[in-house]
Amino acid sequence: MKTYDAIVIGAGPGGYPCGIRLGQLKQKVLVIEKEYAGGVCLNWGCIPSKALIQAAHTFEKVKHGGIGVKVTGLSVDSNELQDWKEGIVKRLTGGVRSLLKMNGAELVMGNATLTSPNTVEVTGEGGTRETFKADKAIVIATGAQTIELPTFKFDGKQIIGAREAVSLRHVPKRMLVIGGGIIGLELGMVYQKLGSQLTVLEALPQILTGTDPDCAKVVERRIVKLGGTIHVGAKALGYERQSDGSLAVAFEKDGKRETAVVDTVLVAVGMRPSTKNLGLDKAGVQVNERGFIPIDKQGRTNVPSIYAIGDVSGPPLLAHKATKEGEIVAEVIAGHKAAMDWVTIPGAIFTDPEIATAGLTDAEARAKGYEVSVGKFPFAALGKAMAMNETEGFVKIVADKKTKQILGVHIVGPEASTMISEAALSLEMAAFLDDVSMTIHPHPTLGEAYMEAAAHAMGQAVHIANR
Repeated sequence: MKTYDAIVIGAGPGGYPCGIRLGQLKQKVLVIEKEYAGGVCLNWGCIPSKALIQAAHTFEKVKHGGIGVKVTGLSVDSNELQDWKEGIVKRLTGGVRSLLKMNGAELVMGNATLTSPNTVEVTGEGGTRETFKADKAIVIATGAQTIELPTFKFDGKQIIGAREAVSLRHVPKRMLVIGGGIIGLELGMVYQKLGSQLTVLEALPQILTGTDPDCAKVVERRIVKLGGTIHVGAKALGYERQSDGSLAVAFEKDGKRETAVVDTVLVAVGMRPSTKNLGLDKAGVQVNERGFIPIDKQGRTNVPSIYAIGDVSGPPLLAHKATKEGEIVAEVIAGHKAAMDWVTIPGAIFTDPEIATAGLTDAEARAKGYEVSVGKFPFAALGKAMAMNETEGFVKIVADKKTKQILGVHIVGPEASTMISEAALSLEMAAFLDDVSMTIHPHPTLGEAYMEAAAHAMGQAVHIANR
């Protein structure tokens, strides 16, 4: 039996940074991965989807022009697009393997099962089995997987999940997305821009539930403007295969049964934690009613020698949260003082336009008892956005009216995912509206909208009217 200081189960965006950091801290570490280095994020989640999103955005901008640039013979080569995407994935996953090795972390491929609070059995190819021991800690970083609906079983061709959606080597003529959340809308808009007729079914009253409603409405209008149809309060019931190979999808809305005939159905109703068949019961690790593993501020489970990080430890299911948790847990295992004490975890949604958030919405702030001051600056009033021909959306800042401390920032518009980092820093440093409005932002840039929104919250904006 080989013995290590620490064993990390899972080599995704939580597990591999944890393994790297443990190696940097001179810990003898083993990382176990059952399928592929990089996990969901690098292989069929974050990175592949963003590559396709960028390609679709470029295609749509060139196609519609409007800025004097004219292109003839514009087309999409799905095979070349997929080859390009897969090349990115190969480079990044190869990089993960190299970084682990470079930092002294050993990587083993196989299915891991806990056999006790400090031992793990790994089943490799051909059924070979080997047991490893961890003297200090075991870290569970197994992530999450797509939820499958009983009435829409995946066939990998016409009934698909996100994993298959990022690898389609054709553009469906008609695509229906079940679930108006982040994954469904990001991928649905990719194929909408590339030529699919898009239909979205969302069971709840609005798309992108949990996001600032004003931001969600901007994306909703954009989808409709591009020719898509959105049904909220709609429940998918099932489907029938037609003689021409198409699918007649039945759904219920406002008490009435309706049908949409499509070629491909993308099921995007969420993700569930990958905690099954890990032997958690043998090790005594508690799991909550939703399948997540509860942890404390240092990542420990109820079993002192076992930690959990990333999606498996609970929402928000975000790669950057997993990475930070992995680094913190590595520090704790190595004997350093560390804890999960952040103020905010920013989020980014890569729809068109993008949405990015940090902190409280105005409704959440009021529910907590704050008297709020809201500043809002539209990209339509910003020179840089006009020059980019991307003027939809705005920057919204929510602040405490009495102290002027910033409580939340919500951006919908071009490069929102990039802009939100300044907002996250503002929250972490307990910045006030004056701090942002008095910080000189370069002109012409999109970042000026953040400065102007802060000024607007105080009634001092100079490029829009103050109310």
